[in-house]
Amino acid sequence: MNPLLRLHALGQRIWLDNLSRTLLHDGTLKKLVTDDRIAGVTSNPTIFFKAISDSPHYQDELQRLKNDPTLSAEQRYETLAIADIQAACDLLQPVFKATAGDDGYVSLEVSPALAHDATATVAAGLRLKGTVARGNLLIKVPATAAGLTAIEELVAQGCSVNVTLMFSLRHVREVAQAYLRGITRHIDAGGDARKVKSVASLFLSRVDTLVDKRLEAAGGDALALRGRSAVALAKLAYQDYLTTFSDTAFGALAKRGARAQAMLWASTGTKNPAYSDVLYVESLIGPQTINTVPDATLAAFRENGRAEATLEAGIDAAREQFAALQRLDIDMDAIGQELQAEGLKQFEESFRQLLALTAA
Repeated sequence: MNPLLRLHALGQRIWLDNLSRTLLHDGTLKKLVTDDRIAGVTSNPTIFFKAISDSPHYQDELQRLKNDPTLSAEQRYETLAIADIQAACDLLQPVFKATAGDDGYVSLEVSPALAHDATATVAAGLRLKGTVARGNLLIKVPATAAGLTAIEELVAQGCSVNVTLMFSLRHVREVAQAYLRGITRHIDAGGDARKVKSVASLFLSRVDTLVDKRLEAAGGDALALRGRSAVALAKLAYQDYLTTFSDTAFGALAKRGARAQAMLWASTGTKNPAYSDVLYVESLIGPQTINTVPDATLAAFRENGRAEATLEAGIDAAREQFAALQRLDIDMDAIGQELQAEGLKQFEESFRQLLALTAA
């Protein structure tokens, strides 16, 4: 049996962390949805830069857009990206309908330049929602301080949100509370909570990359802790999720139509070749979760993956990993802030490259 199908049976959904006109035009994405039950798509500025710069499918339209002097570079980029997002939303619409709006989503990120401007992020998110005009669109917003304010406001206004660039338990907790405030406001204002979806994207491989460097600097017994921090983080984050969205804590909102915010594992392509290429898939399989995977990780798991419920195993070991890191003065919340800042810089650079590509 295809292990990807087994994941579905275990309650985990797999999304593709990639989008391009090539995937849409040659039938690859449709085949992944049909054969592997891929149930969603995530995108970001880096993905779109690679797609537009590598594929011939954009060039004619891009040239036509460049010939229009009334358009800015950002408007040209958005025109190209939104067409792909709409096509992916339409392809996943049957999944969206079959799951009553619980799955089948496509994510589009607001400009990284707005990461510290809540008001501008809300305006951009609502504008993109209106332009894409698909019920299965998620607006991606980073979990910065301003982003948390924007997330609450967007959800309050009935916008479905994928919260990105989360790297710590602090981020997980802050994002959950922002969603809860927003969905409560939406319901209190008479909104239909069933039409609002949110996922919280916890980035994993980058956590191990940075923490491992600190462990290597410490040396000695600390070396045995390498390659375990990201999985420990995700397991502890899931325990938080179970508490926050339990019947006791979330039941009243659920009865009013609210959906629990789903945990999504992101940055799940293994960066260290010494580790398994499916480390961040096999270790984190559990119900009511999503794993968005790059093409290579998807192929590796399809060929060699073991699909077993693992997410709630080893919780004590995860706690001990965090305790051991603390004893070494490795502050995981500080690590999270550092990684978020780095991630923002990377997306900002990709966005600058995109705008250079679409400039007249």
